[in-house]
Amino acid sequence: MADDVPDTAGVPEAADAPPAADAPAGSGPAAPEPLGLARTPTGHAGVDAHLERLADADHLTADGHVAVYEDVHRGLRDTLTALDAPPAPGPYENRS
Repeated sequence: MADDVPDTAGVPEAADAPPAADAPAGSGPAAPEPLGLARTPTGHAGVDAHLERLADADHLTADGHVAVYEDVHRGLRDTLTALDAPPAPGPYENRS
């Protein structure tokens, strides 16, 4: 069982960690910053719209990312599911 616990010797506790060099002393957590990742268009308007929604997470704290990711995942899943749906009959189809 002792093998399951990672060796943390020499790793400072969070309270012992020095503040970041660029953070002013006494300031709270830094504001969220965009990652600056480029999103390459897929050519499918529905998929591209959902992927662009990921940019909304750039301005949220980490705990706010989950809602955006779940929304994008749901939208992508619905878009992909729609690709498997049989086409709706046109006005001249299914005439007996």
